[in-house]
Amino acid sequence: MGNVVVLPADAPRRVELERRGWRVVARSFGAQLDGDAVDRARLRSLVDRAGLTVRALDDADVDAVLALDAATIGHYPGSVATRHEPFDRERATPSATRRGFGVWSGDDLVGMTFVDVLVGAGGAAAGSDAGSDAAAGSAAASVSAATDVTVVAAGHRGRGIGTAVKAASVLALLDAGVTRFRTGGSADNPAIIAANTALGYVRDEEWVTLEPGVS
Repeated sequence: MGNVVVLPADAPRRVELERRGWRVVARSFGAQLDGDAVDRARLRSLVDRAGLTVRALDDADVDAVLALDAATIGHYPGSVATRHEPFDRERATPSATRRGFGVWSGDDLVGMTFVDVLVGAGGAAAGSDAGSDAAAGSAAASVSAATDVTVVAAGHRGRGIGTAVKAASVLALLDAGVTRFRTGGSADNPAIIAANTALGYVRDEEWVTLEPGVS
């Protein structure tokens, strides 16, 4: 892990490392959605289009969250910048500062997203932020939210479930007073890129992961 470096794509140090034989092994991104730019009607339609039950998660759902997390832990593309560490019960338990949303097919949790809520000018994170960028609020009263993870069960992909659960999270958090949303992920994950675009996120950060070349 010590021989892996994550840098902004335009960082001068990247040029220096590549001259020394380092190579880019993964690319990742950050994106932002401002609350006043959200098209609520469009997001509601994206939730409805899934044709399944989409709702906030609670304490009773922790076992289902852990099961879906365990089943998909090896499915995240990219490298260290977008790596997802397995949930423990604490991280799988929704709270006021760590909101969870899920999509259900009958009794089965088939998609979920967890979002960490950040409050104040310092943007102090209320929870961990694995695999995405947490944006600090620019005003003392600002409330931002940073996506920790979004995942869909393997047998249910390609049906708009990831888009639906992300849309549901944005709508609920808007109603709770969140004014700015951050997300991110691997540039090799077309599904999450498409979902972010559908919701109106704008990519504003590009990152590269570099490793030393083989000598």
